[in-house]
Amino acid sequence: MPGSALKSTASPHQWPSERRPLMAFPSDLEIARGASLKPLDDIASEMGLPAHHLEPYGRNVMKIGLDAIEELADRPKAKYVVVSAITPTPLGEGKTTTTVGLSQGFKHIGKRATVAIRQPSMGPTFGIKGGAAGGGYSQVVPMELLNLHLTGDMHAVTAAHNLLAAVIDNHLYQGNELNLDQHNITWRRVLDVNDRALRNIVVGLGGGMDGVPRQTGFDITAASEVMAVLALTTSLEDMRERLGRIVVGYNKDGEPVTAEQLETAGSMAVLLREAIKPNLLQTLENTPVLVHAGPFGNIATGNSSVVADLIGIRSGDFLITEAGFGADMGAERFFNIKCRTSGLSPDAAVVVATVRALKAHSGKYRIVAGKPLPPELLRENPADVAAGAANLRKQIENIRLHGVSPVVAINAFPDDFASEHDAIRQIAEEMGARAAVCTNFAQGGKGAAELAEAVAEAAVEPSKFQVLYPDGASLKQKIETVARKVYGADGVHYSPQSQRQLETYERAGFGTLPVCIAKTHLSISSDPTLKGAPTGWTLPVREVRASVGAGFVYPICGDMRTMPGLGSAPAATRIDLDEHGDIVGLS
Repeated sequence: MPGSALKSTASPHQWPSERRPLMAFPSDLEIARGASLKPLDDIASEMGLPAHHLEPYGRNVMKIGLDAIEELADRPKAKYVVVSAITPTPLGEGKTTTTVGLSQGFKHIGKRATVAIRQPSMGPTFGIKGGAAGGGYSQVVPMELLNLHLTGDMHAVTAAHNLLAAVIDNHLYQGNELNLDQHNITWRRVLDVNDRALRNIVVGLGGGMDGVPRQTGFDITAASEVMAVLALTTSLEDMRERLGRIVVGYNKDGEPVTAEQLETAGSMAVLLREAIKPNLLQTLENTPVLVHAGPFGNIATGNSSVVADLIGIRSGDFLITEAGFGADMGAERFFNIKCRTSGLSPDAAVVVATVRALKAHSGKYRIVAGKPLPPELLRENPADVAAGAANLRKQIENIRLHGVSPVVAINAFPDDFASEHDAIRQIAEEMGARAAVCTNFAQGGKGAAELAEAVAEAAVEPSKFQVLYPDGASLKQKIETVARKVYGADGVHYSPQSQRQLETYERAGFGTLPVCIAKTHLSISSDPTLKGAPTGWTLPVREVRASVGAGFVYPICGDMRTMPGLGSAPAATRIDLDEHGDIVGLS
């Protein structure tokens, strides 16, 4: 989901070679409030967006009408860049900060760049992570709006999803004409809040007038198939058709029952009529940012919307988008699901790496969210960086599998040493990949200018972009291709349940859909404890679900929590209003 990795509180605000005592560094919120924002009309004008496509939402946010896609279609395409990463630690490795910083860096080398990112989920914002607007001097602003309600798109998705849930229960109550099997209803409810108590519930309790009692539950809004539909749709018409194809469960003959059969897809589309329009914001250095959709990063694509990219690709020299988690997760889905849907071909990919993550992939250190980093991890030790290099090498390979040129972004932290950055650079060079040290957290775009130069060089290399498997391959062939080529597995083991489900989906005509494998983001394998680039293991497919409306089938390979819980000290306990009515505690 947006913000599903946890955010580090470290502030990489000085060159690692300086090694001076850390000075007080302003919070992200303090930096954001000091921003000098340009009128969004001017930002849009620099993108070449005519004013008649803009719909103001307050002073510092605008929506963009979808007519812009057709009107801009004859303009030159920007170079298309996806930002991914090595397998992250539970703290996250600064992918959004690097994405934003790269766009600012392009400005420093005389290029125009647009960013396209997901909208943060308020669940993690009030949970452990805090916000997801970048960090330091590479942020999207207004930071408070981005991390909270923004233009209400999350609420529209929640409402559309729960309308369908209400219709399902009403259908059961009114006589169940479609013969829905109440024990085989897959559509749950959603809420954009971390609330473990809602994971499993019983509805319809009370009396005969209160519905049919049955067990169900809640997921977080980012995990809704409606959110995945919003991210992958290409037009209002396409969205309406996708909503109609959503499978809510199965009848007693084992046949799928859809939102169209329940005559609810039209009303859902009405609720999403404004939410389908991308939101325009800006960075601290006034580069344009398209914020749209927020699909879950484990069971869905973990990428921002196709419609935002279709607009952004015609609005400058570079379009930079971010894919969730490591290159084995979000980038693989970007290539094989999102690009298959949009028809756009990437020109380069950034792989974000950090010293601490590569040391963790050596297997010598354990990083736990909410606890201090191990003191020995902070000592100068380029040998430990080299010991964790297998993960970086495999993620570079995963980019190249798709015919795209990789660039390694070394996200600098204050506890790093120059020798450790040199170790990462050497690993990248041995793999034939460009590399650049990034200090944009502290320096803004200036600190990402080297990365921008490297990406610009990579993006003009001849592109041979390719998806990993054809539409016509069987679902098993698709799963096994990703497992072997991307994850490095020896093979795949299917449970009896998953075997039956795959056979059902093939018979129902879902076999042409791409696969979105749901697994841990903390390892290239399906076991979060396996670091580096594990070999000699088998991918276990426990069950398989179909997001037919969104347009993918997702095998589940592990325990996927689709409704997070709050920790012992959630961010919600620190967020408040001061005596002036200003927000405090948001990070």
